[in-house]
Amino acid sequence: MTSPQSVQSVQLPLAEYLALPAQDLSARTAEAKRALGDRVMVLGHNYQRDEVIQHADFRGDSLLLAKLAAERSERSYVVFCGVHFMAETADILSRSNQTVILPDLAAGCSMADMAAIEQVDQCWESLGRVLPVEETVTPAVYVNSAAVLKAFCGEHGGITCTSSNARAVMEWAWARREKILFFPDEHLGRNTANKMGFPRDQMLVWDPYLPNGGHTAEAIRKARLLLWKGHCSVHQMFQPAHVEYFRKRYPGVRVIVHPECHEEVVNRADLVGSTEFIIRTVSQAPAGTAWAVGTELNLVNRLKRDQADKQIFFLSSTVCQCATMFRIDAPHLCWAMENLAEGHVVNHIVVPDDEKAWAKIALDRMMAVS
Repeated sequence: MTSPQSVQSVQLPLAEYLALPAQDLSARTAEAKRALGDRVMVLGHNYQRDEVIQHADFRGDSLLLAKLAAERSERSYVVFCGVHFMAETADILSRSNQTVILPDLAAGCSMADMAAIEQVDQCWESLGRVLPVEETVTPAVYVNSAAVLKAFCGEHGGITCTSSNARAVMEWAWARREKILFFPDEHLGRNTANKMGFPRDQMLVWDPYLPNGGHTAEAIRKARLLLWKGHCSVHQMFQPAHVEYFRKRYPGVRVIVHPECHEEVVNRADLVGSTEFIIRTVSQAPAGTAWAVGTELNLVNRLKRDQADKQIFFLSSTVCQCATMFRIDAPHLCWAMENLAEGHVVNHIVVPDDEKAWAKIALDRMMAVS
């Protein structure tokens, strides 16, 4: 078997895979994985569809998967079934001998795209005209963000966070500087601050499309938490009316939601937490209990199948899949795996060295806090 070449190598064409039956795609992917043996690791994010997740060596949230890849440096090839920023994080944390592959480069994240580095740079400059920004503001970026934004935080004394450790990160940041610039998801930031009892009049939402984020210099000086105007398109779909519907229709139902949901939904829920928290909580719940779950549809459907002794409902009347995550499908995975088995690396994810170094500093700060 030949050794994998660069992305410029001649590749097996994707078009031929799109017409293959699901059974053939599954069998061929499994065969390519067997041929590659312990040289490859397939990672599947919790939101992936079943036809993809069945081939994953590990499943979980983005940071957990990236850490698993780094811990298993003997695996030369990491096929990350997720979205672009997740594969970037895996490349940041992986060893120099590891190659990270994303089956479809079009698998992005709408929330991550809501904070472009040019906008963040402009925000930082605007803040610098109002106050001594480097001494008073800690940038904190959600891991659901591009590598260049993580690098920005690393370079400016900032940090990354997850939905699980956002509170610890905020406490760390406020212990060092007066203010936090939290991006790109305003809801995770607001819900975390609300849970901490943080004063509402010291929060503001920074709109990157308005001068000074849409605020006066006085308002910026007063605020201690600057929330970027961004959101997750999936979790934005859940509404307070959905919670009320399930409470009326199924008395005793427990409502559990992700902290990327709007605060009006979070405030009406029984429990709030990350995808791993949701999976663990529902899985450990007593048989016969009923749950309305406010997070991505593929994850909820998998819970319904795996936890058949409970009643599990999707907290919306609208089909609500992560559209960009959904781009990773059986044809793309099979194409990437068979190319790799034939000696061709496709969709190699490479974070530039300087960007990687600063981004890793921001991630390491978070790891130390957690």
